[in-house]
Amino acid sequence: MRKKKKLLTILLAVCLVAAMMPSMVFAANAKSDDIVVLYTNDVHCGIDDSIGYAGLAAYKADKLKETKNVVLVDAGDAIQGDLAGALSKGDYIVDIMNQVGYDVAVPGNHEFDFGMDQFLALTKKSNAKYISSNFTDTKANKTVFDPYVIKELGGKKVAFVGISTPESITKSTPAFFQDEKGNYIYDFCNDKTGKKLYKAVQNAIDAAKAEGADYVIALGHMGIDDQSKPWTSREVIANTTGLNAFIDGHSHSTVASEAVKDKDGKEVTLSQTGPKLAAIGELIITADGKISTSLVTDYAAKDEKTASLIKEVKDKIEAVSSKKVGTSEVLLTTLDAEGKRAVRNQETTMGNFCADAYRIIGGADIGVVQGGGVRADIKAGDVTYGDIIALHPWGNMYGVIEATGQQILDALELGARSTPDEVGGFLQVSGISYEIDTTVPSTVVTDENAMFVKVAGARRVVNVKVGGVPIDPKKTYTVASTTYILTQQGDGFTMFDGCKEVTKESLVDTEVIQKYIEKLGGTIGQQYAKTEGRIKVLTASDKAPIKEYKAALARTTKITSAKASTKTKKITVKINGNSKAYGFYYKVTNSKGKTVSSLSKPGKTFTTKKLSKGKYTVSVRPYTYVIGEKVYGKTVSKKVTIK
Repeated sequence: MRKKKKLLTILLAVCLVAAMMPSMVFAANAKSDDIVVLYTNDVHCGIDDSIGYAGLAAYKADKLKETKNVVLVDAGDAIQGDLAGALSKGDYIVDIMNQVGYDVAVPGNHEFDFGMDQFLALTKKSNAKYISSNFTDTKANKTVFDPYVIKELGGKKVAFVGISTPESITKSTPAFFQDEKGNYIYDFCNDKTGKKLYKAVQNAIDAAKAEGADYVIALGHMGIDDQSKPWTSREVIANTTGLNAFIDGHSHSTVASEAVKDKDGKEVTLSQTGPKLAAIGELIITADGKISTSLVTDYAAKDEKTASLIKEVKDKIEAVSSKKVGTSEVLLTTLDAEGKRAVRNQETTMGNFCADAYRIIGGADIGVVQGGGVRADIKAGDVTYGDIIALHPWGNMYGVIEATGQQILDALELGARSTPDEVGGFLQVSGISYEIDTTVPSTVVTDENAMFVKVAGARRVVNVKVGGVPIDPKKTYTVASTTYILTQQGDGFTMFDGCKEVTKESLVDTEVIQKYIEKLGGTIGQQYAKTEGRIKVLTASDKAPIKEYKAALARTTKITSAKASTKTKKITVKINGNSKAYGFYYKVTNSKGKTVSSLSKPGKTFTTKKLSKGKYTVSVRPYTYVIGEKVYGKTVSKKVTIK
């Protein structure tokens, strides 16, 4: 009896361990007639990180000893993200990927970061075939690359259907996809419903099957983040039929194997490796047609030729990047205490430092930098040129513009639309402070390309101050940042379109950081040891006393002017300044007490519609949002006569 209990205990323990290990972490042998698809995604120039490209090359060689039916694919975002990409505009990465032996690739959004001409040149240099079913040349009315490619492996035809995220336009540089007149000449089947994208993918699947494909695998840079809806890999699967598996990227997720039902209710295997070669993805199709995916994370062997090439590249990088440009007394970080990318949803010391650099070097009122453009920490100690390139690997140009307070408010609102969730367009700031009421749902409206259109309702960004003074929507301020935001509409910042450019010198973003370190006397000091409260993310637990707000609104609100025009038959009302008020509710009643005009708006003036002759009462009630609640102050009134 005891032996049986002991055996049961062992079996339960084994089952528990198996349940906790959904992926393989060790290399597994393949049968000679198996089809093996090795895959990577979001390597972001991690040429020697984790397993590294030399490890990947060795693993591929091992697989080829087990079966001849091996293919290596990449799901995008390979050429950008670190020094190897930034210093060579992607050339070094393509050289290494050619050495490893990639067969197929799909462009991620960061493949476009060095411009369309450079990207297309890299695809010609690459030995891998680039595919995408939805990346289109709008003038030619056709896809830039073949929608799919078929590989004959083990007597079977395996089709790979390429899918590029429609977020590429905003998450790279929108201007790269436009002509000199600002017209879009490239498209990713962008539409808010996702139907255009699903149709393009379905057409590619159907075409591949018509060509005799036995298996169809999506190779997509789509991701599973909610903020990417309706363009996630799960949604593509749910709205198409005919896929057997989906190799994904973009969201930096680690998904060993997930079963997602397609439009017909059939299960499709979804997988994603995570970034920086933390794992090698391995998809196996057995002789009887069974498909499985796993992630290999424990592999130590290195391919000598690939390792030698990587050393050459690293030596070239070191020769440039090791130059000292200053020192830092503190850690400048993009992360929170848990190691998450706080720079994309809250104030950080690195965000403050960068925003200060832009504002101070440009002599501007305000400095802003999008969180997605701040890519690395700077540790205490020597600061090198390599540190700065790692911080800003994009090579974006610096700019200063003139913008109204209203345009700045719109920009902050766009950046805060997903808070507390991450978003690359979240704005780190200098010279300005603001609060984000996370209990107010975002009312930001974007177009089919995810570009800003308007704020349709209540705003979650409140208590905005420039230099400690409440922002004036009508006043003009100077704003310093990269041209990615200011003139190229990166991350969807269309509100600055047409703003006057006042930049006096042409600088790359890395030069701005260097100049600022020089201005600091070569030392980044204790002022950046901690955050300053420039950005406050408010939740329900932060709720201030309602009574205090009501009292403040009552004390400060007055009608300074209420005049009727005999000519237009309209009443114009002006309200005094009120730092506590978000907006005002106006109501006009006639002599019988009937409301004839009403309006709710943030402004301090309003004009009614055309009214009849007679006596009217104008009533004004201030309001604000206190962590999700609309709080009203005391109503003030004034009588007006239209003659």
